[in-house]
Amino acid sequence: MTLLIAGILIWTVVHLFKRVMPEARAAIGVKIGMGPSKGIAALILLASIVMMVFGYKAVDVQVLYELPSWMKGINNLLMLVAIFLLGAGNGKGISPTLLRHPMLAGVIVWAGAHLLVNGDLRSVVLFGGLGIWAVLNMLVINMREGAWDRPEAGPIKADIKTVVISLVVFGVIAGIHSYIGPSPFGG
Repeated sequence: MTLLIAGILIWTVVHLFKRVMPEARAAIGVKIGMGPSKGIAALILLASIVMMVFGYKAVDVQVLYELPSWMKGINNLLMLVAIFLLGAGNGKGISPTLLRHPMLAGVIVWAGAHLLVNGDLRSVVLFGGLGIWAVLNMLVINMREGAWDRPEAGPIKADIKTVVISLVVFGVIAGIHSYIGPSPFGG
């Protein structure tokens, strides 16, 4: 469990560093260059993901709660929403005008969807921890940046493109998930 929690904490600290300590981040960028600075951050984030994966796999399953099997259907619908929100963060359509933090909202929906179908301790730590990270990140950004300047809406076809891409990405994720872990469709 220690490795899993350490991975989540490292992920959180690295992501919040530029928001909470912008002067320190800028100083590092000046000292070693922004490219190397971002490269080091990316490597640390990659290491945190590896820690989360190995930490998750190393922990024995300890069931905290069980929900009905039909929750898989709700999970799948929420996953489609989460993937759409993650894509909408870089979108140019109408959807980026609806939420200030669509990508972080996507992480929250992703985490919540997984908590509907994974009631074991390691899953609660992983998905709950990353959901809390996303909420915390939103709060810090809102405090630092103040009022949101809502972007202008783009063409609806950009949102349609995001929906189509989201469906394809969902299919790929579901296929990989079925191969390496529990099937999102049961069975």
